[in-house]
Amino acid sequence: MRIRVLTTLPEMFPAVLGAGVLGRAAERGLLDLAVINLRDFTTDRHRTTDDYPYGGGAGMVMKAEPIATALDDLRAADPTVHVVLTTPQGRPFDQSVARELVTHESVAFLCGRYEGVDERVRSLVDTELSLGDFVLSGGEIAALAMIDAVSRLVPGVLGNEASTTEESFTTPLLEYPQYTRPRVFRGQTVPEVLISGDHAAIAAYRQREALRRTRARRPDLYAAAAGSAGDDSPAR
Repeated sequence: MRIRVLTTLPEMFPAVLGAGVLGRAAERGLLDLAVINLRDFTTDRHRTTDDYPYGGGAGMVMKAEPIATALDDLRAADPTVHVVLTTPQGRPFDQSVARELVTHESVAFLCGRYEGVDERVRSLVDTELSLGDFVLSGGEIAALAMIDAVSRLVPGVLGNEASTTEESFTTPLLEYPQYTRPRVFRGQTVPEVLISGDHAAIAAYRQREALRRTRARRPDLYAAAAGSAGDDSPAR
């Protein structure tokens, strides 16, 4: 999968994109990651990518020209690219959106900044996505989070493919509690069922714990799971 990032702060990305799961996937050729500096597409000697808003107001607005030129250049090289604008006004990003994005061979994340982008830029992108209802200094951190979530779904990126099907938000439920050695830590003991070797009992325990945790921590998800099951309990 090809992933591109268009940003005015390219220095924010190498450490994250080159480390851990993303770095290993890139080394193995499963991900093609690259960062594009929007300042390379400016025409003035100061490499300006923002300007004062028409009508006045606080802050600056990202100019349309450098973004449009960068996207034209990107699409000329990769006509299949799906362009995502990171913006608080976008559709909320979640696991279902990650699964949609991974179906594209090529995705580019355009990082909004300042007071946002010139409104005319919106006609140049395919999707607008928001990481959540909170304020960031720019879209770079949001783009990194989305890239990580999407990349995990690329076949072969994770060593155990079951990891992508047993995590929180893959189903309507949060993930069940996980334990590893030692069996006893500061007086807390691993549940006996997990060391019983009884796979059916373990599966039932994990389902119960996922339900219990979801009901306690995310009643909205629990209600959705109950609704899909057709009664007041997701487990039937």
